[in-house]
Amino acid sequence: MRFLKKFIIWLVVVIAAIVALLYIFNVDYLIKAVRVVYLNGKTTAFLDDYNYFDNRVVENGTGQPWATHIDYNKVPATERLEDTHQKLGTVAYLIIKNDSIWHESYYDGYGKDSKTNSFSMAKSIVSAALFKAIMEGKIKGVDQKVSDFYPEYKEGYAAELTVGDLSSMATGLDWGEQYSSPFSVTTRAYFDDNLPQTVLDVKVTEEPGKEFVYVSGATELLAMVITKATGQTLSEYVSDKFWKPMGAENPALWQLDEPNGIEKAYCCFASNARDFARFGKLFLHEGNWNGNQIIDSAYVNKMVTPRFPESPEYGYGWWINQYLNKKMYYMRGHLGQFVIVVPQDNVIIVRLGHTKGLQTAQDPHSNDFYVYVDEAYKMMGMLKPDEGKGNSLPMIMEEAQKEE
Repeated sequence: MRFLKKFIIWLVVVIAAIVALLYIFNVDYLIKAVRVVYLNGKTTAFLDDYNYFDNRVVENGTGQPWATHIDYNKVPATERLEDTHQKLGTVAYLIIKNDSIWHESYYDGYGKDSKTNSFSMAKSIVSAALFKAIMEGKIKGVDQKVSDFYPEYKEGYAAELTVGDLSSMATGLDWGEQYSSPFSVTTRAYFDDNLPQTVLDVKVTEEPGKEFVYVSGATELLAMVITKATGQTLSEYVSDKFWKPMGAENPALWQLDEPNGIEKAYCCFASNARDFARFGKLFLHEGNWNGNQIIDSAYVNKMVTPRFPESPEYGYGWWINQYLNKKMYYMRGHLGQFVIVVPQDNVIIVRLGHTKGLQTAQDPHSNDFYVYVDEAYKMMGMLKPDEGKGNSLPMIMEEAQKEE
């Protein structure tokens, strides 16, 4: 009994010392990270983690339900697609053809109204908000300097940083995009309670506007600019300018850094597959929603066009892929969240899930992207069973190692 009492006292002292050291070295956000992630049996941020953070509601207005295609769910998913869903933990998969839901599948207890974390698909939403603010004259244009809104950026390389650089990921920011490191600035931004200061503390160490380097801090700073320019929270602005006009059927949630704080704009917009797909439809129709020009078509085309020829995979907040002799552009998020738009065929593909397919250094597009596209086209009778890049690509590391 005496030993047990001494052990408990020793354990309490050790835990107190660890906590004290976390605060001393200004990494106390790790306490929240452990509580949210590891105590839920996870190793990274996860689909339902919005339940463990403060959120701001993105209000919806009058819902506009999707039309259902005459051939709705008449064609079953292919074996390859179902196998990929199982391996990667898909929770929602939609094919929308000619603005009507053609195929719809849900897994793991999720349904059409289930909210999941968008992760970095939110970056596409923030870039759309930027161009809407430009359209309204609240921001002068993509070349307006960030220093007009934040004087912290008036010196050195930072003085050249523009809002367009933020949207196109050409910032020169010294931001480490390491999701797995507990000490990276990305991890701090996800769990810390003073996100604006975290962003402002990151220096611009290289000349902006020269090359594409993907960093989440760029989108967060862009959202801070939009908030200043519009005088609204990001959630309010997106609600008024997009969510309500597009007829979202459910309110969304946007994670905050603290109660009444700012949105984690580079990620963490919680919604469902049908409502996420509305951004695909808006861009498919070049900014026009059922006769209402929500955003200028020239701005939509700019967002889905590469800024740098040497980085054809990215425009302004949207990923781009020339595949199957078609231009495809898409929203993409951690763990394999996709809203894929194929204007040539009037097709939108949405996938939400727990795990992302294998990503290689040779291709900026993950292997599962090709499966989600290929199998949709096979189901629609627009691709033969033996065609498509996705047939031969491994989805998980174990499959890749077997092929070596």
